[in-house]
Amino acid sequence: MPRFVHFVLDGWGCRYRQLPDGRRQMLSLLLPGDLFDPHLQVVGRTDHAIGTITTMTVAEVVPEQLSALSHGSHGIAQALWWNDHVAMGTHREWIASLGLRTARERIALLFCEVYFRLRLVGRCTARTCEFPLTQADLAEATGLTPVHVNRMVQDLRRDGLIAWSGRTLTILDLDRLCEMAIFTPAYLHLDRAVAAG
Repeated sequence: MPRFVHFVLDGWGCRYRQLPDGRRQMLSLLLPGDLFDPHLQVVGRTDHAIGTITTMTVAEVVPEQLSALSHGSHGIAQALWWNDHVAMGTHREWIASLGLRTARERIALLFCEVYFRLRLVGRCTARTCEFPLTQADLAEATGLTPVHVNRMVQDLRRDGLIAWSGRTLTILDLDRLCEMAIFTPAYLHLDRAVAAG
């Protein structure tokens, strides 16, 4: 059982569920600036696991201290509510992807989501950002096989939408990629984040 609230200072992680036979479903990505396990005093036990994708640096905060900070600062309280809304919105969007989007649309959505989230915290240079996921990671996040992921990524490259090499992703045509993904950033509540900042 986790004892601390965690802030991601650097690195990438994920929430996931794993079945006894080893099959794993990635539930969401944890990127720099994210907060996880914020309500330990309410639930006491999480219903999923946290994994690292890269080396991570996290700050641990005692839940009671975070609660006291949020009661003493309207800005901190708003930031915590915003974090919850983004986490829930992202979960809903990923569920909708699994049920409604094509394979190509699912992968395009993930590229768009990561780009906009990293841009918000100053982790992009122009249209380029870190992207340390493997094709196997993409498969676990999108409910596809690694072979299918490979085909879809090659299609996106051929269409001139992305360049992905090693740990770096460049969005070559953001408007077309967003259109293909049926991506609208409303679920990320970016306007509220900018206003709060």
